[in-house]
Amino acid sequence: MAARSSHLAVGFSFIGHSLMHIHAGLYLTIVLALEDAWAMGYDELIRLWTFGALLIGLGAPLAGWLADRWSDRGMMAVFFLLTGGGSILAGLADGPLVLWIGLAALGLGASIYHPVGMSWLVKNVVHQGRALGYQGIFGSVGVAVAALVAGSLIDAWNWRAAFLIPGAVTVFFGLLLVGAIAGGWVEDRTEDRKPQPAANRRDVMRAFVVLSVTMLSAGMVWNALQVVMPKWFEAELGDLVGDSVLGIGGLVTAVYLVAAVPQVLGGYLADRVTVKTIYLACLGLQLPLLVVATSLGGVALLACAVAILIFLSLQIPAENVLLTRFTPSGRRGLAFGAKFILTFGVGPLAVEMVALFYRWTGAFDLLFMTLAACVVVAVVAALHLPGERRYAGTTPTVATAAAGGGD
Repeated sequence: MAARSSHLAVGFSFIGHSLMHIHAGLYLTIVLALEDAWAMGYDELIRLWTFGALLIGLGAPLAGWLADRWSDRGMMAVFFLLTGGGSILAGLADGPLVLWIGLAALGLGASIYHPVGMSWLVKNVVHQGRALGYQGIFGSVGVAVAALVAGSLIDAWNWRAAFLIPGAVTVFFGLLLVGAIAGGWVEDRTEDRKPQPAANRRDVMRAFVVLSVTMLSAGMVWNALQVVMPKWFEAELGDLVGDSVLGIGGLVTAVYLVAAVPQVLGGYLADRVTVKTIYLACLGLQLPLLVVATSLGGVALLACAVAILIFLSLQIPAENVLLTRFTPSGRRGLAFGAKFILTFGVGPLAVEMVALFYRWTGAFDLLFMTLAACVVVAVVAALHLPGERRYAGTTPTVATAAAGGGD
């Protein structure tokens, strides 16, 4: 019974990660069809997503807190039903107000996944790094195919179908999970499947401070690259794809898909090698690539972009394993929620930084130098992570420090 429950939890967590990112990206393509359907400007329509997008980040700590105190499996069921329900409501909208409400519900539902789905996953697996690597693949596929899903459904039917069909699929999985819970097939775990001793308070505090700095720095690099990559490719790789927006978008999608695959390798390494070593290596190897990025062109530039994203992808499972090792299972939802707030919170700053530097210089040299400086800060901070020899394979306590807990 316990093994079946764990396998189902892992399956729902993987599927949920893809669906979360698909839903988060749907409207960015659907809005293009709505311009003609509703005879409204792009600026008016895209603003309808602002609150929903904001809720994806702001709702994460509350979702994690509720999962820690109520139920991981219950909150995951809410995730599927609320996200899918919001998408269906948006697809039935007859005007901006109802669409805004639907998008807000979708965003609030999507905010549940990262703090709850990740916490639920690591409780139910023995090899946490490997599982987090595979989970990252499912999320990256969701990011990559969101525009394709929306565009295909719009072309086949209309913009409403692009909301309604993914929404119905997500609600279906929510009902499956509710049924599995009611039938006793999926249980809540109060402890990890492979419980380990806790870290001491001093190491918890060090890990909490260090990971806060490194996650902020890495979040800045990731968000800034996501913003700048289409424009960077257009400026430097236009001769490879011509003036086609679809070509540039396809190139960006391909780069992210290729870079996503190594997350599995990162997960396997996190289970076999000192995680601090992997984390430092992935951060450090980004530095020279960011420094030389703007001096390259053509295929070399493309290879450099792929390499940067590969090291960013490799470090994600290691980072999540570190967070898991220094957080008790009873507060892990809150810890992952806090992580998502940190990485999400620098997103608007990254957008403004890209815009400001481009306005000043008309190029991206200053931007990449600034991102390289962020990596230096992350490396210096990561050097101060607690030693891992005594915690190899453990599951201890960062959220305890944040909440003022003891040993």
